[in-house]
Amino acid sequence: MSVFFYAVPSLIIVVVLLLAARTVRRALELRSAWSSGLTAEARCLRSYTTVGGGGNDTAVTTTLHHVYEFTTRDGRAIRFEESNGPATVLEGDIVPAYYTAGRPEKATAQPPSPGRAAAGTLGVLVFCGVIVSFCVGFMITYHEAFSGADGFFGG
Repeated sequence: MSVFFYAVPSLIIVVVLLLAARTVRRALELRSAWSSGLTAEARCLRSYTTVGGGGNDTAVTTTLHHVYEFTTRDGRAIRFEESNGPATVLEGDIVPAYYTAGRPEKATAQPPSPGRAAAGTLGVLVFCGVIVSFCVGFMITYHEAFSGADGFFGG
């Protein structure tokens, strides 16, 4: 039974660390695209929304997605999808796309805002750190309280 009190927090830690890694990877991709100096005119091919939540009186979240297509300087047609874009971009609109020569499929149509991106990344990392700290603290407390003669109930 005590394995449960180690396995669940460990699983939560793994998931939170994966979230943190994904957040840092996307922040680095954005920074690379913005700083590469390569831009192209991208056409919005499609925009759509996805809805989540709403069951049992929970909050409903709506995410706006855009699908863009542009041509790189070497003539390759690239199509990419991006979420949480501006609601003012409609199908057929032309927007600037920022990309790197090595990975143009990781392009972005978000205008450069490194400060905002850094603040968002830092916020997610702090949140992840709090969750990991809580889980580690929980496991240590459980171990100290229930680890035999040295615990609170050891006698």
